[in-house]
Amino acid sequence: MTCLLPLLLVLGCARGESPATAPAPTAAPASPAAETFAPQGPTVPLRLGDTSLQVEVADDDAERQKGLMFRDGLAADHGMVFVYPDERMRGFWMQNTRIPLSIAFADAQGRIVSISDMLPYDEHTTSSQRPAMYAVEVDRGWFSAHGVAVGGRIQGLPEPSRE
Repeated sequence: MTCLLPLLLVLGCARGESPATAPAPTAAPASPAAETFAPQGPTVPLRLGDTSLQVEVADDDAERQKGLMFRDGLAADHGMVFVYPDERMRGFWMQNTRIPLSIAFADAQGRIVSISDMLPYDEHTTSSQRPAMYAVEVDRGWFSAHGVAVGGRIQGLPEPSRE
């Protein structure tokens, strides 16, 4: 082992670096994907059965219209809740939405009235099938993977929107 030390010193110096002045290794920069998957606004926790979900709140027209458009992914156990001022039939489409999503529509009491899967860029309307005040979007398959079904309750939903 002691014979290798002089050889390593010579090789290091041959590259123009002395062992004492060689640059220290630096941490790899954060991947762009990690930033893309981070929430883009404040989040609130929701409780669905035995599991928790962090969601961004879209409670005005501009936020609801943009939704999850132009994103490349969601952080694990994250999504978006769309909040409306009243219960009525709701419809969503996937214009400019790159990621496959599942959507749960809920009434004013937080009871899930329907769950659907949606494909990226699909401009067909996905209907709530019953009047809803809330819609929660997550990665496709999240609800089924966590045992969340129609008739279940979502706890922690924000107050109804003012617009």
